[in-house]
Amino acid sequence: MSSGVRALRSSYSCDMATDDLLERITIDPNVCFGKPTIRGTRIWVGLILGFLADGMTIEDILADYPELSEEDVRACLAYGARLSVGRYVDVA
Repeated sequence: MSSGVRALRSSYSCDMATDDLLERITIDPNVCFGKPTIRGTRIWVGLILGFLADGMTIEDILADYPELSEEDVRACLAYGARLSVGRYVDVA
């Protein structure tokens, strides 16, 4: 597990299911410029979150990216949820 994800996990208590999902996310400065990616791929977490925000379903994403699983997409959601607890983006 990368140090960025480890720090995110330790920032507050996690339940076991979310811990398992976060194991699927890696941050490596040598892969995709250090952006969080789905383990074993070069698919950015932010890309998947953007697809979901734009209205794509998990099934749509899996059809476009057959190498992913539903748990990978859920891991992206878990990562975004954890990150938003400690940070926010001013949208006003």
